[in-house]
Amino acid sequence: MDIKIKRWTHLGLGAALMTTTALASCGEPAAKEEPATSEQPAAGAPSQADVEAKLDEVNGAASSSGEGEGGVAIEAALTDPVVYNIALTVAEAHVLAARDAYRDGEAQAAGEMFAHPVSEVLFDMEPVFEARGVSDFTDQFLEASAAVFAGASVEDINARTATIIATLRTVAGNAPDDGSSPASITTGVVADMIDRATKMYRLAMESEFYEPYLDGYGFYTAAKDQFEEAEVAIEAENPDAAEAIRGALTLLGKAYPTAARPDTLDADVSALTVAASEVFLATGN
Repeated sequence: MDIKIKRWTHLGLGAALMTTTALASCGEPAAKEEPATSEQPAAGAPSQADVEAKLDEVNGAASSSGEGEGGVAIEAALTDPVVYNIALTVAEAHVLAARDAYRDGEAQAAGEMFAHPVSEVLFDMEPVFEARGVSDFTDQFLEASAAVFAGASVEDINARTATIIATLRTVAGNAPDDGSSPASITTGVVADMIDRATKMYRLAMESEFYEPYLDGYGFYTAAKDQFEEAEVAIEAENPDAAEAIRGALTLLGKAYPTAARPDTLDADVSALTVAASEVFLATGN
């Protein structure tokens, strides 16, 4: 994992070893224990290698386009406030998913999800943050991850999550200014999160692995939270976008009822895809 050693040493050797052993990026799902014979995936089901390859595709890891592992166009983030905020919201989505996964008893996945943003997007965003006068804040993610693996209380993890999100909101204040209104920026970010959540649900339906579902849950939750915060402004500026977003979030809410993966994934992917497309159309993307 391409991550600065100083960030791990800050946690202490024990926490670093515990965390790095468990970590895998969202493009590299954590290794699972081999299921019993009765639990083996059905013949023809995707292997973990298949899922990893598809996750890489969904995350958009393409160095030729200047994107980081989290599918964020890093160079564009220097001048585009929507892209800049998408990077922050990808991190927020992981944190929200981690918080709720821990609440729902998925400690291993929660610990991994708290640390994922550091390697997936924040590491690549360092030059952008430096250019915007933002100090390094990634220790908060790694310390939350270590707290999960140390068995912290749900209340402690909730508090750490709130602190991280507050930090992300502060960092958002350093976004580049291209004249776009706050409502239009949030609309663009929410549209991106809805698209990611939809793609992840499709991938989750094709595999038995938890990671794609949890990723999608995080993207959906981040989209919902940010839209609710800016709904009045978005409605006033672009009522068509607001209506399309509400429709998409309603469908995604049924697809992602909890952070814990349901036994059956039976949401209508076609309807989700159409709804996500309608959001992009309404936002002019």
